[in-house]
Amino acid sequence: MYKHILITTDGSELAEKGVEHGLALASQLGARVTVLSVTPPLSQKVVRAAKQAGIEDPVLRYDQQVDEEMQERFAAISQRAAAHGVTLELVHEVDDFPAETIVRSAKLKGCDLIVMSSHGRRGVQRLILGSQTAEVVTNTEIPVLVVR
Repeated sequence: MYKHILITTDGSELAEKGVEHGLALASQLGARVTVLSVTPPLSQKVVRAAKQAGIEDPVLRYDQQVDEEMQERFAAISQRAAAHGVTLELVHEVDDFPAETIVRSAKLKGCDLIVMSSHGRRGVQRLILGSQTAEVVTNTEIPVLVVR
């Protein structure tokens, strides 16, 4: 059925449920997996504030922290994928618009399913908080499996 699954994660506990669900599904289907994590770039406002506070090269420090976080996150996911016997590609993107990055990556990599987590908020809460999941569902033709 599905041959290449894109699983998204932001490292949160909820996202880990989506990762586990996606890996288990891929294992059952014999599908390969791309795991995508999108982090925002450091804003210019934060860079200026950090420099005023005496922090040298805040962008480099931020990049180093993000790299360390990604290494830890991806190491844990790699172990879980191995336990499921799943072939895995790990991708980290830096972008202000995670939903756009998810849709673009899934298309470029030829994925036929996107697996992601959502809190399942509705109504005003969703409008106030925004929903990357809703934006992905709205902007892709690729099936999206939402895990709660």
